[in-house]
Amino acid sequence: MKITYVGHSTVLLETEKGNLLIDPFIRGNQRTPMTIDDLPKIDAILLTHGHGDHIEDTQLIAERDGSLVIAIAELATYFSWRGLKTHGMSIGGAHTFRFGTVKMTQAFHGSSITDAANRQIVYAGMPAGLLLKIEEKTIYHAGDTALFSDMKWIGDRYAIDLAFLPIGDNYTMGPEDALQAAKWIKAKTVVPIHYNTFPVIQQDAGWFADQLNGHGCVMSPGQTLTL
Repeated sequence: MKITYVGHSTVLLETEKGNLLIDPFIRGNQRTPMTIDDLPKIDAILLTHGHGDHIEDTQLIAERDGSLVIAIAELATYFSWRGLKTHGMSIGGAHTFRFGTVKMTQAFHGSSITDAANRQIVYAGMPAGLLLKIEEKTIYHAGDTALFSDMKWIGDRYAIDLAFLPIGDNYTMGPEDALQAAKWIKAKTVVPIHYNTFPVIQQDAGWFADQLNGHGCVMSPGQTLTL
């Protein structure tokens, strides 16, 4: 499986049975060298929540490729009303797709869609994390979240090969809390995400990775690894 960190919280997974994109935010991210045209055909788009920096390019990519949008039920319904193919889920639920299994975990954050023209905030369901079982590997994408103690339960129950954890602070947990999360999750490799995209979330990802005693891996936007 080839995994590309596109930038911010956007992750591309190229698997034997389909290409997956988590939280597509490319056009609005000036720190990524990638464009939507750089992406392969996307078979499924996985969304952790409804904020613009996680769903911005969903409509464009799904219309281009006929992608299935997998999200919390309310967010899936929103995109189904916009003409996309969707599969709605809820926290704690799991479903097996052609490419593997997706389980939605809790995340402590918000989830809404901003309608700036009408000065309205549209409810988008609960925020979530993603536990993926693909090609005999387990990947955890925490989404946007604060530190919460059930991360220890996640680490105790699942042998996680790769985890993506936000470290930006202000909107999510910061580096210190993310270090605690990493200890609880016990992933073989931890990649920091959701930092440096905006001034308010500037962090030293190298310092964070150094604290993880060989388990931390800083990926620059556009960088890939093989799992």
